[in-house]
Amino acid sequence: MKTGKLVVVLPNLNESHRQRIRDAAEGHGLEASFFDHVRDSIPALAEAEIVLGQSEHLAQHAPKLEWFCTPSAGVNHLLGSDTFASPDAVLTNSSGAYGVTIAEHTVMMLLSLFRRRLEYDSIVARREWKRDLPVKSIRDGRFVLAGTGDIGQEIAIRLRSFGPKSVIGINRSGRNPGGLFDRALPISAWEQALPEADALILSLPGTPETFHLLGKDQLALLPDGAAVINVGRGSIIDQPALERELRTGRLCAALDVFEEEPLPQDHSLWSCPNLLITPHVAGNMTLPWTVNRIVELFLEDLENYCNGKPLRRRIDPQRGY
Repeated sequence: MKTGKLVVVLPNLNESHRQRIRDAAEGHGLEASFFDHVRDSIPALAEAEIVLGQSEHLAQHAPKLEWFCTPSAGVNHLLGSDTFASPDAVLTNSSGAYGVTIAEHTVMMLLSLFRRRLEYDSIVARREWKRDLPVKSIRDGRFVLAGTGDIGQEIAIRLRSFGPKSVIGINRSGRNPGGLFDRALPISAWEQALPEADALILSLPGTPETFHLLGKDQLALLPDGAAVINVGRGSIIDQPALERELRTGRLCAALDVFEEEPLPQDHSLWSCPNLLITPHVAGNMTLPWTVNRIVELFLEDLENYCNGKPLRRRIDPQRGY
């Protein structure tokens, strides 16, 4: 039985979440402490064996840390060479908690583009009664999903309900998880699928392999009128190259993530036509289901940790996921 300390810095938790974590920790001899702010947790971190939290400052102030679990799916902010005060600390994420909320956000953005919401917002703002803009349907559409993990699979499930013509998956191995895709391609061959995309949906992690994966040459392969949706990482897209395509009117896009966040107030993308912007909210912890799932995943790996079993969501620092 463990006798260490668990420090939780996650203001999104309600009292029921805290009690579940507290009960599970005490069942294994761990003392759980909860904080809403990093600054308040600093004294407790000196003895922390486990941390559940978002900020890299937590890892930097925990010299006895053995396991750091972040409630996010992305871990780029935790991969610096000087992030962890404890060189032996293991990092896990909460991949599997965000598929539902990001998939629903993606469908919202896709329908907004296909149903010309941006244009109709402007028409209504001018108090005009214009009803003849041509629209597109997900039904019989062709979709390429770059990223077939939890998020990509949840998106594919929702697209399937609309009756698309094809859903193609892109990943490192070319495997077809759950048989959810009509076909799957390895990322090395992904350009083959781009001419078939009425919409390209990106949910890839930000790694050296995916940096500017969608650049000028790849954008040119997309058919006229195609939509680009990014709910992965901003570094995946060459933003200036995409902006040039949007300003010509050849493509449209919906971006939830950007290379620089927050997007500077004077950035040209704010006024870019054919672009729907959301401020990195697709995967927020504002949906209660997401927070519930984060707690469930943490408790699952807490059992593994306390019983000497491998942690299911352990991050490979070299791969970045």
